[in-house]
Amino acid sequence: MASVNLKSVTKVFPGDVVAVEEATLDVQDKEFVVLVGPSGCGKSTTLRMVAGLEEVTKGEIYIDDRLVNDVPPKDRDIAMVFQNYALYPHMTVYKNMAFGLMLRRTPKAQIEQRVREAAQILGIEKLLDRKPKALSGGERQRVALGRAIVRDPKVFLLDEPLSNLDAKMRVQMRAEISKLHQRLAATMIYVTHDQTEAMTMGDRLVLMKDGRLQQIADPLTLYNKPVNKFVAGFIGSPPMNLIGGTLIRRDGSIYFDEGTFQVKVPERMRSALGAYLDKKVTFGIRPEDIEDAADATDADPNCTARARIEVVEPMGSEIYLYLATRINSFIARVQAKREPAVNEEHLMALSMEKCHFFDIDTEKTIV
Repeated sequence: MASVNLKSVTKVFPGDVVAVEEATLDVQDKEFVVLVGPSGCGKSTTLRMVAGLEEVTKGEIYIDDRLVNDVPPKDRDIAMVFQNYALYPHMTVYKNMAFGLMLRRTPKAQIEQRVREAAQILGIEKLLDRKPKALSGGERQRVALGRAIVRDPKVFLLDEPLSNLDAKMRVQMRAEISKLHQRLAATMIYVTHDQTEAMTMGDRLVLMKDGRLQQIADPLTLYNKPVNKFVAGFIGSPPMNLIGGTLIRRDGSIYFDEGTFQVKVPERMRSALGAYLDKKVTFGIRPEDIEDAADATDADPNCTARARIEVVEPMGSEIYLYLATRINSFIARVQAKREPAVNEEHLMALSMEKCHFFDIDTEKTIV
């Protein structure tokens, strides 16, 4: 396997459309890296440049320390799995998996061995004589993965391979691909717009927005220590609540004033927020860090907010509450001890030790 290195890579399409700007990324040997972000952020374009399917406008791409900017896709020793599987409908599963090896004039015995081994890894030995039209979506996805595995490439590139599957099959295939990565000890770069997919699969995540890399980190670091407001709002389901307000001084402490409620800022944040006193900031808190004050153990009265329930979403063991003050809306994820009624007013306890604050102009994390 091999490392992949991008150095200040930029892609500009005709009409001066900048799809990727100054992307620098080091993917280590045997690492599983996920490019994630909203549609149009440049993640698939980045993957296609690594594959050689898109020409690099500026910058350098290295695979296994070899500069590949001018190397054609067939000579980069990569294998790509596409969103639409791209199987040949007139060929059997066996021939679909073997086709790339046949083009490379691989000996027949070696083709047989590799296809059989890949089929066994993926659990599709009984499907080798079928054609794609006789397969389910999950089975077709396994065949597409098998076609990549038999190549034994230096790098696997996967472009939203699960987006055509139903929810249950996506969960199953997520686990299958993660197990496959461990079994093959392969270098994989995976593209998805689904942050749940990204969080559950990647060793590291590369979060992109408008063609620029926002943050590169392991899933928990991205979740707990976002570098800016965009990262904080994108990672997490439901997303982090982002509320505008002002920092004020009261009784010798700093409070966040939303307009209808005031909550006390933890002492450890005082030095970082001192320069923002009497200024507008964005306050961030995750839904799981808000609970009904009636259920909270030793709820601090200085860290509560009264809000009206607009929507109740029972999720089984927990409930999502969509709440509103006179000024803002936010979401709480609470335990399903009882189902609150719509239009009820509740006093909600906020776990301020887990909150974040963002600069309202730069959107960068203050603390």
